[in-house]
Amino acid sequence: MGATAALIPAYDAAASVGDVVAGTRAVLAPVVVVDDGSRDETAAVAARAGAEVIRHDANRGKGAALLTGLQALAARGVERVVTLDADGQHLPAEIPRLLAAADAAPGAIVVGVRQKAGFAIRRAARFGNWIADRLLRAIAGRPLPDTQSGFRVYPVAATLALGAHGTRFDFETEVLLRAGRRGMAVVGVPVRVHYPPPAERVSHYRPWVDTLRVVATVLRVLADRA
Repeated sequence: MGATAALIPAYDAAASVGDVVAGTRAVLAPVVVVDDGSRDETAAVAARAGAEVIRHDANRGKGAALLTGLQALAARGVERVVTLDADGQHLPAEIPRLLAAADAAPGAIVVGVRQKAGFAIRRAARFGNWIADRLLRAIAGRPLPDTQSGFRVYPVAATLALGAHGTRFDFETEVLLRAGRRGMAVVGVPVRVHYPPPAERVSHYRPWVDTLRVVATVLRVLADRA
């Protein structure tokens, strides 16, 4: 494998993951999909689209899937990873923007800041994002861009060295918090995204439960004195 790869955590995403893989491979390869114990044909669809698939036997959470992928790619000498969600929200055509920012700031975590203007977003989801962003800004002591965005570039070794171990949506928040507290650069890049109408969206993020999990993760990181 080369120095840069794409990583897509996926759970019950058979309807969308094939297009995400194909679109990603058009701009970046290899593509690794971590199927997090899906009950549908996610793994088979991803493989047919050209991804290498790593599979969890049972659902462990998005954070666990990201860690599995990062560790597997690190073992193969991959130096940086672009992460995308499997639901089609993140546009592979925006990957070069993130990689250009990563080239300009080696060693930084680059976050795709989602441009949501014009899209209908559920009130609970907006509230959860608002709480997470404000809370992390206060704890990290500096602004952190779009803490709930999963469209990122990670320097693999440096990211794993942060020691984040949240297993669900809190993993991405924990990574940014630990990076901020250790002085690791975090760069935000505006990116276009795709949101289907609310009635058609499939999301495994539970705004109230997962926001509380983020709060618990912040308290744990503070206790660790990261």
